[in-house]
Amino acid sequence: MLMTFRSHPWLLLIGLTLSGACSSEMDPTTPLLPLVVGQSHGGGIIFYLDDADEHGLIAAASDLDGDPHWFNGSHLVTGATGTEIGTGQANTSAIVNVQGAGSYAAGLCDQLVLNGFSDWFLPSKDELNALFLQKARVEGFDEGFYWSSTEHGEGSAWEQVFNTGDQHFANKNFPIKVRPIRAF
Repeated sequence: MLMTFRSHPWLLLIGLTLSGACSSEMDPTTPLLPLVVGQSHGGGIIFYLDDADEHGLIAAASDLDGDPHWFNGSHLVTGATGTEIGTGQANTSAIVNVQGAGSYAAGLCDQLVLNGFSDWFLPSKDELNALFLQKARVEGFDEGFYWSSTEHGEGSAWEQVFNTGDQHFANKNFPIKVRPIRAF
């Protein structure tokens, strides 16, 4: 159904005219407003936008319950070595493919269904740092440590301290906070 708007005299008085068509069906992937960091969108809060402000990363509004381990009980090399923004999903998939199902950081993110979305993942080292840089806009963070999906070696993976911004590698069996993210 198409509707056409004609200019009305009262709109002309304030310098506005409406013309063109308006569809009753909108593309759900097209945002209505310009996207901004800190905005609620896609089941969470935007914390990173690409240069065109069309795609980016969304963080869940809160941490996962508890402090999961990075691994599923076995110190295995998973190949989850991507550090850059855009590599968290691949890292998470690599971890889950090697570690299998379970209640560990990447597994919990991979299994998460939140606000109608099921494509959550554990952020890479650089994605986690981007989230840290926007922690005032996303809010709800603990001042402690958060896991990234970036593996450092057989027994360790990268973490970020949310009160200082420092990044270190830690033993995969440490219980550490997790904030799931998703891409759009």
